[in-house]
Amino acid sequence: MTLEEVLIQKPSERAQCTGKALEEVLVTAKDNDSLTVGVYECAKVMNLDPDSVSFCVLAMDEEFEYDIALQIHFTLIQSFCFDNDISIVRVSDMQRLAEIVGDKAEQLEDAHCVLITNPAEGSWEDPALEKLHLFCEESRRLNDWVPEISLPGR
Repeated sequence: MTLEEVLIQKPSERAQCTGKALEEVLVTAKDNDSLTVGVYECAKVMNLDPDSVSFCVLAMDEEFEYDIALQIHFTLIQSFCFDNDISIVRVSDMQRLAEIVGDKAEQLEDAHCVLITNPAEGSWEDPALEKLHLFCEESRRLNDWVPEISLPGR
């Protein structure tokens, strides 16, 4: 999808399209072992190898809305993403995000931050990831620096 195609979409279509694209990218990245999940784990990856990070997802739900420590971490992660030209979005359904990126055997408690990284052998091309980058680029032009995306339900 080109930037022009993204621009002519209605806002509701764009939101639905980006939600599906995000889910697709997360599933693909999980299959390629290119996900880092958890605030502290993500901070480690960003500190050690920021060039390997391709995309960042921050998840917030009502339970943690007033968690000051988490908000400080989010602010630092957002700043790091801006400084390193990493696309970043927010989702409001942490439980759904945990379902997508988690393993059935383990229950994810900290899915507040998810990084999509490039595999060691090089950058993987994904049309859905490119669509998300275009969405973030357009959002930044509209001064929406951390756009919110709704993940599709099961």
